[in-house]
This record gives sequence, C-alpha cells and structure tokens, in this order.
Amino acid sequence: MLTMCSTVERAVRLYGARPAILDDEGTLTWAQFGERVAKAAGVLAGLGVKRGQRFAIIAANSFRQAELVHAGYWMGSVSVPLNYRLAPSEMAFILQDSGCEVVAVEEQFLPLLDDEHLAPWRGRAFAVSAKPLGGSLPDYEKLMGAAAPAPVHPSEEDDDAILLYTGGTTGRPKGVRLSHKNLAVNALQLVVANRTVPDDVYLHVAPMFHAADLLGNALTVAGGAHVYLSKFTGEGTLAAMSKHGVTCTTLPPTMVILTIQEGDFSKHDLSKMRLIAYGSAPMAVEWAQKAMAAWPNADLQHNYGLTETSPILTAVDNELARRAIAEGDTQILRSCGQALPGIDLRVVDDEDRDVPLGEVGEVVVRGPNVTKGYLNRPEENEKAFRNGWFHTGDVGYLNEEGFLFLLDRKKDMVITGSENVYTAEVEAVLYQHPDVHEAAVIGVPDPKYGEALFAVIVPAPGKTLTAEEMIAHCRGKIGGYKIPRQMDFVAEFPKSAMGKILKNELRDRYGKGKPA
Repeated sequence: MLTMCSTVERAVRLYGARPAILDDEGTLTWAQFGERVAKAAGVLAGLGVKRGQRFAIIAANSFRQAELVHAGYWMGSVSVPLNYRLAPSEMAFILQDSGCEVVAVEEQFLPLLDDEHLAPWRGRAFAVSAKPLGGSLPDYEKLMGAAAPAPVHPSEEDDDAILLYTGGTTGRPKGVRLSHKNLAVNALQLVVANRTVPDDVYLHVAPMFHAADLLGNALTVAGGAHVYLSKFTGEGTLAAMSKHGVTCTTLPPTMVILTIQEGDFSKHDLSKMRLIAYGSAPMAVEWAQKAMAAWPNADLQHNYGLTETSPILTAVDNELARRAIAEGDTQILRSCGQALPGIDLRVVDDEDRDVPLGEVGEVVVRGPNVTKGYLNRPEENEKAFRNGWFHTGDVGYLNEEGFLFLLDRKKDMVITGSENVYTAEVEAVLYQHPDVHEAAVIGVPDPKYGEALFAVIVPAPGKTLTAEEMIAHCRGKIGGYKIPRQMDFVAEFPKSAMGKILKNELRDRYGKGKPA
C-alpha cells in the first residue's frame, strides 16, 4: 500500500537496527523511532483524537514533531503543522477552519496560548518539551511514558494524511489536503531522482510547517537517517552537517546565500555532503556557482514544486548538470529541470491549449502526487482543478528536452526568504487603516531574501502617512515576515480602463527600489 504508515513499518522491518534519528539528545534506531511513533499515536488517542480527525502542531523542527506527524499517519488522523511566525489571530483562523481537536505546543510557544485568539484552545493543548515541565497542561513526555503503543490503522491510499496551509488569493489561508498516496508517491519519485540510499543522512532545515520539508520523506522510504535543525543560522547549518555526517538537505536560496555569507567553512568537515536541493525561489547563477564552490563534493539541484504537489514536480538530473557545467553551459542552472517520473506537465494558453516549445504559458500538471483539493474551498477547487489538470498559476516555457524554465509566479504571490506571501492578504490589512485610500503590494528584488515586499499606498484625501505608522499598524495583524518594510506614498495608481491597478507597471517602476 502507498501509505505513509507503511513506509515506517517497512523502515522498521528492513532497517530496524540502523539510525533513524541523529540528535543532540542521542540516536534513535528505526525500531526505537517506530516504537515512539506507536506510543505517540496512543497519546493522541488518549487525548481524544480519532481516525480522520485533525490535530495541530505548533513547534520548531524536531524529532518530536516528526514522530507526532507520523503518529497521525499511524492512527489514521491528520496533522496540521502551523506556521509559528503567524499572528495569533491567523493561527486561530486555521484551527477553526481545520476543526482541530487537539493542539501540541512546544515549550517555547506556550505563551501564545495566553493570547485572546488562542485562549479557547488552551483546554485542548498539551506541552511538548525534552523534559517534563510540571505545568498545568498535559506533558508529552510524561504521557509517552504512560502510553501503550497503538496498533497501526490500515489507512487507504486516498485518505488525508496531512493538512498544510498556504496563503489564499482571497486573503485567507487555505488548507491543502495531501493524501497518503500523494506523499508516498512523491517520496518514491525523489528516491529515484536523488538516488537516495540507506547510508544517506538528511538535514531538515526548511521549517516543518512548509511543504519543502516533505522532501525528507524520501529518506524514510530508503531507510536513511534524519537530523532536525530547530533554528536556522548559517554556522548552525554547517555545524550540523559536520557533526552528524549529513549527506543531503534542502535549502531555500536565501539560506544558501546566508550560509555562504555567515558560515566558516574552514571549521567544518563537509566532505560527506553530496546533494543540496533548492527551490521555492530563483537563485542567481552567480550564487549557484558560489554554492558549488563552497560544497565541492555536493551536487546543487534545482527543484520546482508546490504545496499542492506534495511538493516536487521537476528536478535537474545531477549527472547531466555536472556535464553541462563542466562544458561551461550555465543555462541549466536557470532551469528547474524535467518532470519527475509519473508526472505529466504541460504549458498552456488561456484556452488550456498547449503552446509550442519555447513559448510562454501557464504550467499545468497531473499525477499521483497532486492534491485532491483545498479544504472548505469549493470555488478555488473549481478554478484550480480543470479537466483533470491542476493549474499552478505559474508562468514558464519548455525547451526541446523537456526542461522547464519559470518566468513568473502567481500574480499576487511574493516569495521572501522562502516564505509564500499573498499580496491580497497584506493589502487587506493595509486597507484596515482609516487613512488608506488605496493600496497595492508587490515583490521587488532583494539580494538577501530573493524578493522583498513593497507597498504602494494612496492616502485618503487630506491625510499624510509614514512607513513607520503603517508598519506599526500591521503588527499583530499578520506575521512579521508579511509586513512591508519598503513603501511609497503616491497620489494615484496606474489603472486599466476597467479601473484595475496595473501591478506590472508598479513592478517596472519599483523593481530597483523606490525612485529618487
């Protein structure tokens, strides 16, 4: 069966004595990890979580979060990892929208439960930490000590396995329903694409509430080991690579750049690193070349995917990339690769007709790793899933060899520091200020984060606004990474004949920052 619980069962059966978790607290074999997953399922069941129900996790990267996610797979329930950088009101919306029964909260995030928006979930929360906390909430490790291992639930392939929230074009986040088959198939596809073997050690740097972390599922399928980095720093990433003999990881371009800028490579043994996958934002060829020089034993692999595709759709073949680069052909570094086995990928026009090779259109895909749809969003499902194809909203072209080149992303989305930010959501908050007449948010190039948010605002007649005032207005209403730090105040917007703000003109105007 293509289920995530069967991948753990297989890893326990075939690789039981091999390491599954390498952590500062110690090593867990696959047999030991499998036992903790079964006991974690027992903990969730004891707290009232039933098959098909959802439970939330607010935590930084850790093996405890991993075993809770796998406990959901094991017992047939659905985990909902929350972005801990969101404002409490945003978290509360997700908890309500998903109907979570229980909330697992890591120690450092327990103060969130004192916020008025999240207080209603305090009675359904339990605390997660390395040591018993002795507070008023049920304690995870204490519950684990008393729990009996739960039997594995025979999930069906199309059962929901995890619910990941991504930004919504209407300003509301939307839950992407990923099934057991979606996750298991993409893990198998990545095992093939990345040539994953039991000796591999994967470093989880991308946050576990983000779809990019799902690339680590390939290591579970192959029986490799996992290392979890709770907080990203360039030096911390290099130290973890060296200490645990990491062989592969996924790093958004921002993290690649920051690691090169901040890390002291001379202090660390990085000889085992063989693969660094990157995606979620473009990376300049110059930085890609610097990364290859910094990790001389590692292939640099550009991927393309979305939360809705579990997540990876394309990858650059490593051997082909090495040959091309050796011959001085850097064009391959601009491509996000070819479709993985089992994925059909087309580029179409506005009438859903294939465009000729080399011509630009929207990327549409189908395959067993594509989500069944969004939770509670019938209209968005109808728009995105048409005639058996998922319409990504991303714009690009294919060459004669099937390499995909992306030119633009969804019109209203900005990727800043690997975080997806939908401008409609930010604009909705800006409009809440009484002195804002009109507002538009765009992405502008940023050397550190790939893109930065830029707000263009028309003040109400007779009113004057400042950037400091608008930043203060946004605090607490949306996550800090969604708040524009650059902005301009103008008398009017360029508009179409229908009165629509022409964001393309704003991007042209502010693409290099605020005009003098």
